[in-house]
Amino acid sequence: MSEKYQTLASAIIQNVGGASNVAHLEHCSTRLRFTLVDPAKADREKLKSIKGVMGVIGSGVQCQVVIGNDVIEVYDEIMKAHKFNGGASSSAAADKGSLGSRILDFMVGVFQPLVPAIAGAGILKAFLSLFTMLGWMSADSGLYTVLFQAADAALYFLPVMVAVTMATKLNINRLVAVAAVGALILPNMTAAIGEGLNLLGLNIQNIQYSYQVFPAVLSVAFLYYVEKFVTRWSPKPIRVFFVPMVCFILVVPVTLAVLGPLGFNIGQLLTAGILFLYDKLGWLAVGLLAAVLPFMIAMGMHKALVPYAVSSISEMGQELLYMPASLAHNISEGGACFGVAIRTKNSELRQAAVSAGISAIFGITEPALYGVTLQHRKCLYAVVAGSFVGGVTVGLAGLKAFVAMGPGLAGMAMFMDPANAMNLVWAFVGFGVSLAVSFVGSVILFRDDVILEAEEVLAESTGEPAETFSQAFAPAELSAPVSGDCVALDTVKDEVFASGIMGKGTAFQWDGDTVYAPCSGKVAMVANTGHAIGFVAEGGQEILIHVGLDTVALEGKGFTPLKKAGETVSKGEAVLKVDRDYMKSRNVDLTTPMVITNAAQFQVEPMNVGSCVKAGQDIVLVCA
Repeated sequence: MSEKYQTLASAIIQNVGGASNVAHLEHCSTRLRFTLVDPAKADREKLKSIKGVMGVIGSGVQCQVVIGNDVIEVYDEIMKAHKFNGGASSSAAADKGSLGSRILDFMVGVFQPLVPAIAGAGILKAFLSLFTMLGWMSADSGLYTVLFQAADAALYFLPVMVAVTMATKLNINRLVAVAAVGALILPNMTAAIGEGLNLLGLNIQNIQYSYQVFPAVLSVAFLYYVEKFVTRWSPKPIRVFFVPMVCFILVVPVTLAVLGPLGFNIGQLLTAGILFLYDKLGWLAVGLLAAVLPFMIAMGMHKALVPYAVSSISEMGQELLYMPASLAHNISEGGACFGVAIRTKNSELRQAAVSAGISAIFGITEPALYGVTLQHRKCLYAVVAGSFVGGVTVGLAGLKAFVAMGPGLAGMAMFMDPANAMNLVWAFVGFGVSLAVSFVGSVILFRDDVILEAEEVLAESTGEPAETFSQAFAPAELSAPVSGDCVALDTVKDEVFASGIMGKGTAFQWDGDTVYAPCSGKVAMVANTGHAIGFVAEGGQEILIHVGLDTVALEGKGFTPLKKAGETVSKGEAVLKVDRDYMKSRNVDLTTPMVITNAAQFQVEPMNVGSCVKAGQDIVLVCA
């Protein structure tokens, strides 16, 4: 098992541009989060094709590789083999991204590490409330007091934890940040503020800084600039104490007088804005957010809601929108996966769907989203439907969440409300509705993609749908797409193709300038960079022709597609032109694999390997 993770880890590092191209690496529950030095060195298409990688998202210097439940094992193998600095700090690398990606990366880096502590503390509080309601524990007992205070500490010291994560993200002195922010919540400071503290003629606003988020964010941001400036001008012999001393002198008073009240009001405005939205749209807002969450998660946009959720729960003690919507979406992912497991005839997909469905039910949706639902649009429709109906259900009930975490079966106590026992009941109702709607929708809508595409192609050509699998999967004889030497696929100098990960097939060494359709059918895909084109044959075979090795790095230069996705083609019809002179000037290896990507459904037999073949005439693959 360790060798499996080592192989996967090695392949990932190789295709993000090598260890020298990684400025920073961290992981969440399902993803490896890379900050890259040079984004152009990462081959995201190859990353997606690695067995064990469910998906790749992010842009610019941010590259998130979705692994699923094995992410910790893969992360550990990577960290055993490498220590990353990428020749630059992570903050320097991050500066290369767009403003939007930099802001999102910063917010995720600050708030994401807080979630486990907050979630664990919140669930502990929920269980304590449940035990007292059931009479299993007395609120006056010593054990209850100790456990409740332990749980409350995660929220009480939230400003200090924000100081740690933000100082880490900004690469400044964490202990100075902790002390500067910690000064705001000292008992004596809190008492002085409450009694009317006057600082150099300014009356300090009476704010309880414990449980607050944004004052700490602004305070540490100010500390970053103060520390950098003072370090630059401080004499080196006294820097060790002089820099922290000046930071305390400047940061704490400025935070109390300006930044703290500003951060407090930002938090108040954000909460008021969400409550206004909820007040105006109510249950519909929850349903709509739940319905779009699969797309937000796929693009990483949902992380922008984490600061709101943390702030809402720390300030109001409850959250009304994101967590209820997440419950509906998470369970819908699970229900849809279980529907796929029942309907599919592909044993590998069935196993993946069952595993991903169980993870989703327990609140971890990435394996389901990237491994199953995003890859099958009919299944995704079921997820959206289940999410919307489930979201509307909990929205109408006014469901409240009291913990910031991914909702799922193991964490349903996050909806425990001591003042309203029905809140938890409605959470389980929403759970059941989301599960049922998505499961039924998936069972009704889902069909194995290869069967569906084969039947659609046959229906277009004959005017009638296929009546049997044998009719849908008619044998196909694929001719050479180029003229040249036909070689065995395992001789290709690309492990993805040579190992058969992409499917069974053959490859060609050629020196022409035109690629031809190997069969009659439909163009299913044309790569944005023009270097690859995919077909669905009339018999349902899915064919991928990849022109050259590492040609995705050319970003489309030297390739002229002659067909678009959705167009029909005839065998021997020209589909792609290649600028040979440009390729030669770049020393590009134009070895061209042709593989059957759904080969598990067929018997694929290579023909004429070791021979010189002529495009459109010689048969190179037989699929039956």
